[in-house]
Amino acid sequence: MITARQSGLVACRSCGRVWPLGTPTCGRCGAALVSRDAKSLQRVMAWWTAGLICYIPANLYPMLVTTTFGSEEKGTIVGGAIEIARHGDFLIAAIVLIASVMIPVSKFIAIAYLAHSAWRPRPGGALRRLHLFEATEFIGRWSMIDVFVVAILSALVQFSVVASIHPGPAALTFALSVIFTMLSAKSFDPRLIWDGETIESPAEP
Repeated sequence: MITARQSGLVACRSCGRVWPLGTPTCGRCGAALVSRDAKSLQRVMAWWTAGLICYIPANLYPMLVTTTFGSEEKGTIVGGAIEIARHGDFLIAAIVLIASVMIPVSKFIAIAYLAHSAWRPRPGGALRRLHLFEATEFIGRWSMIDVFVVAILSALVQFSVVASIHPGPAALTFALSVIFTMLSAKSFDPRLIWDGETIESPAEP
């Protein structure tokens, strides 16, 4: 197998068109052409760190503030899921926990693993890492389900002095955490995954 880079070619990350190595911009879409983004990993870890910093208060502070007849109740992400389970809605509680806890934590681990494997490349497992990267990019947006629920409840449950629901401080930090991790995954150059592979030429007959 011969890579495009070894053949003196570079692919556009925006439209996929292949051009001779050294071409500054894509003639089809105008995007800048680089064989490898040298600062990709720095941006990945910068966004990753920002997302992790925001995710900590997102789990410590209230996500939802409910006011009923003057009494105020505050609930965190995990506390809200537990309360939903106590009312018998186990499926909804599981969805909240998966979308708000399991997916974000898994995404943090996956991005850190991909960045480390690209920083110290080793042969083998490139295809699995590529699939992991594609899955991380795909499922990341579904972490916003908690923010969507808060926004819908805040818009629907507004009965003045009787009952009202407002987003807590965790809603903002959780949304920022999701956005930052999405930017982190977007900043990763998947071509770095293949740099550790050993390309061997077939033996001459």
